[in-house]
Amino acid sequence: MTVDYGQQRSHRRVLTCTAAALLLLPACRDRSAPPAEQGKPASAAGPQTDQPVNPDAKALAGLMERVNEYVALHRKLDDSLPHLSKEATPEEIDKHQRALGKMIQDARSGARQGDLFTPESQAVSKRLLARVFGGPDGPALKASVMDENPGIPTLKVNERYPDSVPLSTIPPQVLEGLPKLPEEMEFRFVGNSLILMDVHAHIIADFISNAFPQ
Repeated sequence: MTVDYGQQRSHRRVLTCTAAALLLLPACRDRSAPPAEQGKPASAAGPQTDQPVNPDAKALAGLMERVNEYVALHRKLDDSLPHLSKEATPEEIDKHQRALGKMIQDARSGARQGDLFTPESQAVSKRLLARVFGGPDGPALKASVMDENPGIPTLKVNERYPDSVPLSTIPPQVLEGLPKLPEEMEFRFVGNSLILMDVHAHIIADFISNAFPQ
């Protein structure tokens, strides 16, 4: 019997290739299948829960957002004016202040009460003031404010604070309860109103009527 060694080698090559293909088949299937994590529904990661929002904090955050927008306008207009030197005279400072104030008034010609102090932030501010002045030091704090309180009969947003009216003192205990303002802005009491004042431009940016506890 004649053995065809070439045919045997051919058969062995076919068997080897077939076996290799069978071994590689599962790996090919694994690569084509999507990962198990991708196949999971979104809810499998657990329910998403929203954190509760403090309405007072939200109202004050909204107030500060509007204040910062005002300050951005203030700084943009201020940068367009000639810069004052450290040796500027009182007359030069006053001229710069009035020029800046006029530019802000023109830019906010449609400003109205409540643009910065929205009803929500007004209510929160009044509660904060009532808490401070309702405490054990309340009478003394009120007396210190009223001692220098000018009491202007009529306030208007976007108008210059009257030059003839002194600025009242704000006790630190009161400021601790109110949001921290940028350096351009200050809280002041005028009569029974709490005003938000642009101290660099001497402009009443906004105010809360009947804010001071009676």
